[in-house]
Amino acid sequence: MQQQHHQIASTSLYSPPTKIQIPDLVSHCDFPLKNNRHRKQATVECKQWLFRGGNLSQKKRDAFHGLKAGLLTAMCYPQAAYPQLRVCCDFMNWLFHLDNISDDMNDRGTSKTGVDIMNVLWCPDTHVPTTRVGKMTRDFWKRIIPTATPGMQQRFRETLDFFFQAITQQAKDREAGVVPDLESYITVRRDTSSCKPCWALIEYANNLDIPDEVMESDIIRNLGEAANDLVTWSNDIFSYNVEQSKGDTHNMIVVVMKQEGLDLQSAVDFVGELCQGSIDRFVHDRANLPSWGPEIDRQVAIYVDGLADWIVGSLHWSFESERYFGKTGLEIKKNRTVNLLPVRT
Repeated sequence: MQQQHHQIASTSLYSPPTKIQIPDLVSHCDFPLKNNRHRKQATVECKQWLFRGGNLSQKKRDAFHGLKAGLLTAMCYPQAAYPQLRVCCDFMNWLFHLDNISDDMNDRGTSKTGVDIMNVLWCPDTHVPTTRVGKMTRDFWKRIIPTATPGMQQRFRETLDFFFQAITQQAKDREAGVVPDLESYITVRRDTSSCKPCWALIEYANNLDIPDEVMESDIIRNLGEAANDLVTWSNDIFSYNVEQSKGDTHNMIVVVMKQEGLDLQSAVDFVGELCQGSIDRFVHDRANLPSWGPEIDRQVAIYVDGLADWIVGSLHWSFESERYFGKTGLEIKKNRTVNLLPVRT
């Protein structure tokens, strides 16, 4: 029996895999899935906002319809009132738009775009943006400022700045064909994920005013990190097929295969176990929150619920959206088998 197994293993080295089995993260996550009642209105108006003056081709417009960013926003900010949901939806579409254009940029291009956007966030009344994404930034930022706390604004600006630094590093790695080690990858990926500014939007969307010292406490940071890791690492599993077809190496599966010497399926399983571990970390820390007094505790509970909404919402949305699995997402959600796309030459 052992001999037969060895033969199968050795022949499989010479025939590249044609499919992968993805882990069942949906079952591992038992948080309630919610949806915002303003989803349809926000989705329609947000797409109009994105397409206005954008000269997007029909193909790109179709891709945005299939993306279903409005659904992701509605599941991740389910309690937000309409004006706040609309801003979050605009930001989400803006992020995906930025992701699409930054994939085609070198490090100088991403750096220049980042500077324009950060100038808008620091000086919305005086800086005149030079890029379309800069103008879009000024538009949604001016809607955030009136009701956002100074702490939320600071966290949003700071984490978006980290995001630009990280995607500039990613662009350099991509140009040089560098595959980082796992520890370096995890550090950079926590910023390229753009989850951190989305966490600041949980404060804005729910009109929270939590003291900075609470937001900066170890346990709140750890909860944010666990949620970030789950959203990001699961996204690496879901997006792997499309990325490998383009030859993109900024993916945890690629990093793990190289560092641990694993085959593709073993690397997928490895990342899947890390994802499950991040959900478990979140559940553990959530159960051990200290008390800061009744009013702060009430607001912290809403914030942490917002992180949980992101975990469960992003998992379900990944199969509803056409971004990763085309129109076969719901089928893949059931059978968890992904047929690998051919590598584009």
